[in-house]
Amino acid sequence: MSELVALGSAGAAVRKANDAGRGALVGYLPAGFPTYDGGVDAIKALIDGGVDVVEIGLPYSDPVMDGVTIQRAAEAALAGGLRTRDVLSTVEKVAAYSDVPVLVMTYWNPIERYGVDRFAADFAAAGGAGLITPDLIPDEGAEWMAAADKNDLDKVFLVSPSSTDERIRLTTEACRGFVYATAVMGVTGARETPSDLAPPLVARTKAVTGLPVGVGLGVSNADQAAGVAAFADAVIVGSAFVKAVEDGGAVGVRKLAEALAEGVRREPRATVDR
Repeated sequence: MSELVALGSAGAAVRKANDAGRGALVGYLPAGFPTYDGGVDAIKALIDGGVDVVEIGLPYSDPVMDGVTIQRAAEAALAGGLRTRDVLSTVEKVAAYSDVPVLVMTYWNPIERYGVDRFAADFAAAGGAGLITPDLIPDEGAEWMAAADKNDLDKVFLVSPSSTDERIRLTTEACRGFVYATAVMGVTGARETPSDLAPPLVARTKAVTGLPVGVGLGVSNADQAAGVAAFADAVIVGSAFVKAVEDGGAVGVRKLAEALAEGVRREPRATVDR
């Protein structure tokens, strides 16, 4: 597989930012929060604020890997009647709004219930770029990987500080787009200080792949974004944006995105041969 193919649209967006001498900013918000229309507006505000890649959460009733902030948002979206088809229509509206790649982060159960091939086709038709699947490992993802390849979709799998070097190698080989490095152990959530496990995890991952590596979990302000962008290709922010919706709606989201976009641009990055 050539690097161009492996990059996919999300990876290409990250690499474009890196080639401009900065880290990329990936912004997450769940669909349907605080309402369906409010969720669409908030996600568009991510784009208006300067994110390079949009990550839309598919709310799920058993979000065991998410922290309290995202769990609460998912519960509100589901209580409001959000269904998988509403997530797809959110993707369609956001994808039509700009050329920023739109990923969906989802637990695997809703995709299985919807139908893997059907979801991949419908998602691609809506303009989606690919999936981030936190509870699906490549060893168990043959059906998804085949459907993704058929529909030219990114496959973003996760590595963590507990991953062995061999596991990192196998995971990155299955990725298309970028590799998602979960920089802290445990559930998601904004933190006062980024994990010191992140830099060595990124280094271990980069040792076995030419794909961009994004770091998620914990970033909540511009200073932290600048620090992570100094060693990672992309800075992934979720819980802080959900809190911004709670505190200030779409206006709050755009304000935070603008601050984080400034953060990833602070320290010039040296371009590397690939």
